[in-house]
Amino acid sequence: MVNLPRLPPAAEHRLVKFVCGLPPRVQRLLFGPPPALDGQTLAMDIHALLWLDRLVYDDGFGEGKGVAETRAERLKEARIVAHRPPVPMERVEALELPGPAGSIRARLYTPPGAPDPAPLLVYFHGGGWVIGDLDTHDDPCRFLAANTGAKLLSVDYRLAPEHPFPAATEDAFAAYGWAAANGERLGVDAGRIAVGGDSAGGNLAAAVCLMAREAGGPPPAMQLLIYPVTETAGTAASRRTFAEGFLLTRGDMDWFEDHYMPPGVDREDPRVALLNATDLSGLPPTYIAVAGFDPLRDEGEAYAQRLREAGVRVALRRHPGLVHTFANLAAICPSARQAMLEAAGALRMGLAA
Repeated sequence: MVNLPRLPPAAEHRLVKFVCGLPPRVQRLLFGPPPALDGQTLAMDIHALLWLDRLVYDDGFGEGKGVAETRAERLKEARIVAHRPPVPMERVEALELPGPAGSIRARLYTPPGAPDPAPLLVYFHGGGWVIGDLDTHDDPCRFLAANTGAKLLSVDYRLAPEHPFPAATEDAFAAYGWAAANGERLGVDAGRIAVGGDSAGGNLAAAVCLMAREAGGPPPAMQLLIYPVTETAGTAASRRTFAEGFLLTRGDMDWFEDHYMPPGVDREDPRVALLNATDLSGLPPTYIAVAGFDPLRDEGEAYAQRLREAGVRVALRRHPGLVHTFANLAAICPSARQAMLEAAGALRMGLAA
């Protein structure tokens, strides 16, 4: 397929939002029936989005591209699908947190009407440990803060390949520890601090919970994991079933993992290969959301099952018609918005006073 030229970002946002917001029957007439695979049917608005995506991009994120190019492309895409104007906040504050290798950039979101002290979500962005940053995930962070009433601390951990494993994990744990020790400075209730993230960020949030338990420090009140990476062997069936055609590809995951875990890194380390942890007991209540058409679906569900077997309270939600990255699509896809509203509701309940 020949890729079409790009529109200006504002025009592209309007086009994508318009097409994804059409009535499903109209979308079906324009784009045909959505694919059905593994007993699931792709949501019509997601089907429309993927149809448009194929006109402009090749499938996938980083596979076959350079790191700098992929980071710039990811940021451009994130801005196109974000809310316009941005979801309003009472205050957005840039912070520098102490980290194991220097300061860690972070961004504190305070939503309108937040209580004092407020609950807090320490959030780790997705992007395969390679391509995300504070700006690629500004929109989902604003959305979660606005729809939970909680403050949100977004953490700009070190990225690979410049900083391979365990750099991101160490930064994530340091950021959580700083937040837990500085509740008064942040205006938050130190007993109601959750960790969360999407994709690689979900992996980091889960690793923080394991590390906090091992360190004997204050545990997070909850973990919010959105399509988390939980294993690094690539053996889950969904990595093969949804290897191509649904935004994140199996090749992308290989590309991300090769950058984050180059030769010499122990890929079996349970701080990254979470399913390798021998003991998952004593971890905080957990909400896990996975997408039906996602290479990471099965490993997220497997982690939920392991947590349950260890006696952890878990709510697992599969959104059968969605794809990876739905956390970034709430502004343009009604189905993604509903999934993120559900995640926000879970967080609000988990951090209720």
